[in-house]
Amino acid sequence: MDLLALADFTLVARHGGFGKAARAARRPKATLSRRVAELEAALDLRLFERGQRDLKLTEEGRALAERAGALLAELEETTIEIASGSAAVRGRLRISAPLLFSQTAMGRLAAGFAQRHPDVRLEVTTDDRAVDMVEEGYDLVIRVNPAADDALVGRPFLHDRLVVVAAPDLLPRAGGIFPAVVRDRDVERSWTIDTADGQRAIAIDPVLRMSSLVMIRDAARLGAGVARLPLSLVSRDIARGRLMAWGDVPTSRVALWALYPSRRLLNARVSAFLAFLRQSFPDGTAEELAAYLDDRC
Repeated sequence: MDLLALADFTLVARHGGFGKAARAARRPKATLSRRVAELEAALDLRLFERGQRDLKLTEEGRALAERAGALLAELEETTIEIASGSAAVRGRLRISAPLLFSQTAMGRLAAGFAQRHPDVRLEVTTDDRAVDMVEEGYDLVIRVNPAADDALVGRPFLHDRLVVVAAPDLLPRAGGIFPAVVRDRDVERSWTIDTADGQRAIAIDPVLRMSSLVMIRDAARLGAGVARLPLSLVSRDIARGRLMAWGDVPTSRVALWALYPSRRLLNARVSAFLAFLRQSFPDGTAEELAAYLDDRC
């Protein structure tokens, strides 16, 4: 397989069109279109559905883009690691990470990385907003389901999904309505879940509104109401019977991405941290993250 054609395909898939990809990479649109067509011919697969105004990945194209993007990013990181030779990794590394991941896993990750690379001065800040990496001086950002960004590249290193959980003894109120603990801006009055018997609707009455998923989990543990939470955050509670899993939230798959500027040469510190993430979460599953988390989380 032509790796250059594969790289061009992932570029177009990430930007959602030949024009956007051409502008981001500063390459001719016709060249990208030709190389993607050559890849489709080599694979004997249609990777894109081409409309008059839009371009959509086929099911096969989406699967290839997800796998190829991660593999190409890993290849780039490995090349840089080899090129850096045996030189010690040193200097300042600034990372921005979302609140929940910071609260549950970032402390252990930072400590382990610091032990492996004592000459790196790691600085981690917690922020759920889309920070400007260049203006604010970050080397790496960790984000959940990030939108396509011409200025950033990276790879997913963890996957998770939302589940509806409740304390084992939680009972509905009059009319079969369940008390619920929700995010502060959630206005829904009914949730849909996927169960072994098919989809089911749950009528809810928000009795508590909280901005932190950890707070929501703690309130659900004490029977305040049903809650929608990441599986990684409640997996151990489910296993120990503190919470009961009612079902999965449809189309709630989430991915954590490690991102860095696309026009900046990947430095040894960023490359070392990306390698550390791969080693810490080799499978990248919600269950793996749950096992990683400390019992006190």
